[in-house]
Amino acid sequence: MRHNYLNSIFNKKAAGSTLLLLAVLFFSGACQSNKPSEIKAVVDEENFPSLALNDLETVITDSGRVAYRFITPEMNKYDNREEPYTEFPKGLHLIVYNNQEEIDAQIKSQYAIYYERDELWELQNNVEAVNFKNEVINTEQLFWDAREHRIYSDEFIKITTDQEILTGYGFESDESLENYTIQNISGILAIDEEETR
Repeated sequence: MRHNYLNSIFNKKAAGSTLLLLAVLFFSGACQSNKPSEIKAVVDEENFPSLALNDLETVITDSGRVAYRFITPEMNKYDNREEPYTEFPKGLHLIVYNNQEEIDAQIKSQYAIYYERDELWELQNNVEAVNFKNEVINTEQLFWDAREHRIYSDEFIKITTDQEILTGYGFESDESLENYTIQNISGILAIDEEETR
């Protein structure tokens, strides 16, 4: 008798739970739209990287020798976009090697993006580049055209050498950052002069 009573209570509770679950599913479904365009936006492959990597360090070789080394905390590759690109949202450290596989130049930035079709790098936010002479170039935006083998910027540039600090707007250089020009020089300060201040 007690067994039948417990079964009856259990069946009533189970039926109540089932009705409650169905009601929640019905009302939550009624509040959501099922338009094809909205569904596509949620699952659109363009919004998600085709490849996402963390703590990446990799090398690019040219004719069997190391040409470049990339170090980044995060890389997201978007192959499904109309204009494919690779983004480095937490920054990038790029090391350029010469033919003897010695470090020729280094570039660091807090953000970087690589446009694949144009073979163009855009580095932003606290960009710092150093050549083999230990000359330091600081700016907020720097472009590296890998196809044309040149580095350039239209932003404010500061170059610190052993003898002086050069400032100005507009910069162009080869990939080793050795042969460079500043389009509009705004200041030249000798290092000795700065140390005495």
